[in-house]
Amino acid sequence: MPDNIALFATIVLLLPMFYLLLAAPAFLLVRLDIVPVTRLLRGMFDSYFVALSIAGSIGALAVLADGRPVLGLGIGLIAAFALLSRRWFLRQMDARIRDRDSGDATAVRRLRWLHWGGMLSNAVQVGAVLASIPQIAAVS
Repeated sequence: MPDNIALFATIVLLLPMFYLLLAAPAFLLVRLDIVPVTRLLRGMFDSYFVALSIAGSIGALAVLADGRPVLGLGIGLIAAFALLSRRWFLRQMDARIRDRDSGDATAVRRLRWLHWGGMLSNAVQVGAVLASIPQIAAVS
């Protein structure tokens, strides 16, 4: 029988990751010099980081309680990365938005690169979690 708690924790962890994976590319189709668009983009990343931190923390505690310390550490590291990344990422985004609002011609391009970086970071994490599912689902 596969480890149901570990699989459940992994699925819960993937939910916010898939949300960003599906929602973020839509912002490639709009201009980031439009204030409501950048507010929505910032809110989407903020929600993603918070949801991933919460899901990761709960998942890590669940698998630790189930006696899987290595998996708990891995999920906990993803949660910690999301928590630390949120602060840095939102500061960078706010700085680019302020630069844009003050008339910096390159700020929108730097904001777009930040958007791409956030999507790439998420894609790498999704790939790592998906690649680990066969080991997680292995019979205990």
